[in-house]
Amino acid sequence: MAHYSYLDSNSVVVTVTVGKDETELINGLDTETYYAQGTPYTVKRTSYNTYGNVHQLGGVPFRKNYAGIGYTYDAVRNAFIAPKPYPSWVLDEATCLWGAPVPYPATGRWVWNEATLNWVAL
Repeated sequence: MAHYSYLDSNSVVVTVTVGKDETELINGLDTETYYAQGTPYTVKRTSYNTYGNVHQLGGVPFRKNYAGIGYTYDAVRNAFIAPKPYPSWVLDEATCLWGAPVPYPATGRWVWNEATLNWVAL
């Protein structure tokens, strides 16, 4: 089985479903085209096992991250990108994950404070 994301006109994921393997043709169509039929959406396959451009089972990573509702598909990067959690965070181009401008502390439990642009101990 493969997973498919449905994108609105702004390339934002509105739902993710399970479908046929991406190698199968359905009625002569590739799976993305087949699942998009009759909908206002663009359909893009996504890999349940890909996170941060690493395949968790040792396979080939696909589209940087597994798509989630609210994620954006970036056609230039061919990647799914989560919503930006804070205005100060920056996108890591290699992983397409957001990161704080200050590294997470090595020990303890912390929460990001956008007002101070730093981590605060819990």
